[in-house]
Amino acid sequence: QVQLVESGGGLVQPGGSLRLSCAATGSISDLINMGWYRQAPGKQREFVAQIGSGGTTTGGEALKGRFAISRDNAKNMMYLQMNSLRPEDTAVYYCSALERNLRRIWGQGTQVTVSS
Repeated sequence: QVQLVESGGGLVQPGGSLRLSCAATGSISDLINMGWYRQAPGKQREFVAQIGSGGTTTGGEALKGRFAISRDNAKNMMYLQMNSLRPEDTAVYYCSALERNLRRIWGQGTQVTVSS
């Protein structure tokens, strides 16, 4: 069973950058896809970006020009590079994956705070 652990969150000023990492305990090549979600205080969890086993990416509005998702199958890692961060990007960011049995698994989340 694959487990996911996020890292890389923190406090950053508006306009700054952060790179989130998601480490998987098992082989991510067995996963249908991996992705990032986020949840701001008082809001529902929202989809950020997804990357398939073949590297195809899809994403929400944040991915367009500011965020980039990538994965390294050899290291069992997934990343989210976030640039030009805005206060509205403040949220807990979760790593997620869809297993071959169609079960979705989640990491524990990492806090990203964008504030001056």
